Amino acid sequence: MAIDFSNSWLIAMALNTVLLGLAWLAPKALLTPAGLVHAWVLGVLIWGSLGWQGYTVVMVYFLVGSAVTRIGRAQKEAAGIAEKRSGARGPENVWGSALIGALCALGLLLLPATDIEGRSLLLLGYVASFATKLSDTTASEVGKAYGKRTFLITTLQAVPRGTEGAVSLEGTLAGAVASVAIALVGWGVSMIDPLGIGLCIVAALVATTVESLIGATLQDQWDWLTNELVNVINTLVGAIAAMGLALLIRLWVAI
Repeated sequence: MAIDFSNSWLIAMALNTVLLGLAWLAPKALLTPAGLVHAWVLGVLIWGSLGWQGYTVVMVYFLVGSAVTRIGRAQKEAAGIAEKRSGARGPENVWGSALIGALCALGLLLLPATDIEGRSLLLLGYVASFATKLSDTTASEVGKAYGKRTFLITTLQAVPRGTEGAVSLEGTLAGAVASVAIALVGWGVSMIDPLGIGLCIVAALVATTVESLIGATLQDQWDWLTNELVNVINTLVGAIAAMGLALLIRLWVAI
């Protein structure tokens, strides 16, 4: 039986199987064994529903996010604030970062091709979710490594690096650059328009601020409010903020 190489789902499975094998053989693990399996599922879903464009966005997020996790790793490990497993991602990290993006991708499968406005909103939400997560990851890792003065977002009281809900100028600026980078990638692969770039950047700023507020006020009080769940909330806020702003602009223009 001939294989239909025009089928995006077959391409997705073949490509991700090859990449999984390469990742398994890599000398420095970016994913745990279970994380590799879950990343394969995510990769197939993204390529199958959004093609190479959506896959490019998630791969840029993953590679850059993994790289920034290793910034200043030695000093962060010495201070006890480094990511566990030397930054290798497990299933909880995969879905904590990408669940909202995956749901946007699934939504696009359900929407008819004629619903141009609905599809553009979900594409915007997809890109915004990863812009938000990379912004959060970069801000956190750069802040923990290079933040000279770290403040609790609710009180502006000076706190040690790595404190939940803490922010620093260095981390905030790095996070903003990261959100710009993902937004530009999304625009470069024609998933969003130039306005969408600005919306993703604003949404990422709003969402990372909400994430810091949660970390400063609620996360230590509730055991079930894990970092991974906070990541889901963070990316959800980013996606909703971007889509909500886009809807408000459409309504404003229509008036």
